[in-house]
Amino acid sequence: MDEKLRQGARPRLTDKQQAHLVAVACTDAPEGRARWTLQLLADKAVELKFVDSIARETVRQMLKKTNLNRGFGNNGVSGV
Repeated sequence: MDEKLRQGARPRLTDKQQAHLVAVACTDAPEGRARWTLQLLADKAVELKFVDSIARETVRQMLKKTNLNRGFGNNGVSGV
């Protein structure tokens, strides 16, 4: 077989964008919310112009790699 080397998909977020998103996830949740949801984080990333657009699933995958304590305490993130 004479196949070319496959490089895979390029990362959806740069290291800097990931750092910004983690920083937001570690802040207090928006007023009226007990915790950040994945969709709220995605919306906030667009609002703060970290990214032009981002899917909630991308946020989930990125946060999963960071080992944040999602869903517990005031700095967690809920998948709801």
